[in-house]
Amino acid sequence: MSAKVKNDGMLVLTALIWGSAFVAQSVGMDYIGPFTFNSLRCLLGGLVLLPVIWFMGRRKSTEQSEESTDGSRTDKKTLLIGGICCGLALAAASSLQQIGLVYTSAGKAGFITALYILIVPLLGLFLGKKVGIKIWAGVGLAVIGMYFLCIKEGFYISYGDFLVVICAFIFSLHILLIDYFSPKVDGIKLSCIQFWIAGVVCAVPMVLSERPKLEAVLSAYAPLIYAGVLSCGVAYTLQIIAQKNTDPTVASLILSLESVFAALAGWVIIHETLSSKELFGCLLVFAAIILAQLPEKRNAWSRQDDRG
Repeated sequence: MSAKVKNDGMLVLTALIWGSAFVAQSVGMDYIGPFTFNSLRCLLGGLVLLPVIWFMGRRKSTEQSEESTDGSRTDKKTLLIGGICCGLALAAASSLQQIGLVYTSAGKAGFITALYILIVPLLGLFLGKKVGIKIWAGVGLAVIGMYFLCIKEGFYISYGDFLVVICAFIFSLHILLIDYFSPKVDGIKLSCIQFWIAGVVCAVPMVLSERPKLEAVLSAYAPLIYAGVLSCGVAYTLQIIAQKNTDPTVASLILSLESVFAALAGWVIIHETLSSKELFGCLLVFAAIILAQLPEKRNAWSRQDDRG
């Protein structure tokens, strides 16, 4: 199995977990507030990764005996900076999404959030990076597909929509931050640190405004475990590992399958039916993914060790 197929497969699995997590997310909100849910799920995700890091550290201990002290300090500094940056972006984006869902429909929120597949290459242009016509065609096709899949009423910008628009921009920044830091540091450690940072940041408004009771948290244990262990601990870690050698625009396209899987999960788990319009949207998104994966002479996003 080639590295490209393996990385793409991990991103598809990530999108599947995230999509099905929307069901857990909506159920969890019946018991606790958005900051409480995000804080606890992120802290749980970081906790799950601690034994993994310990096990991986033991395996590498003999190989690291020859490492220079200066190199080790540099790696730790980069890891900490990357974890803080990714954690702050994750906390902001996920919280805005949760709050936005209170004021807007899930269909609109899913479409607007998925706009990161267009925002990522646009932000990349400001960093001096270019994308080929094939990627742009895939982005356009995916955006149209998201519209057919998610939008069920007239599109207008409400307060909730505005919050989710900001969320989409921050998720785009999160993807670019991972693209920058993941090749430089240990992906699992980076993921763990970002969860702890996001969990602590969300805990502040949780304590100040929501003040959750233990009974409410215990009632939401099932969605919290799913969102914390799988959506955070597994999916975000798979994203970081897979993005080490994947074009960030292509990665965002694959991750946009989250909306497709969310619709399918709703159909399978809570028996929501998909209309012909929504099925057409799913088809367009899958077509965009295939288009973006077709071979090119040269990857338009050149990976350079000294990029800024």
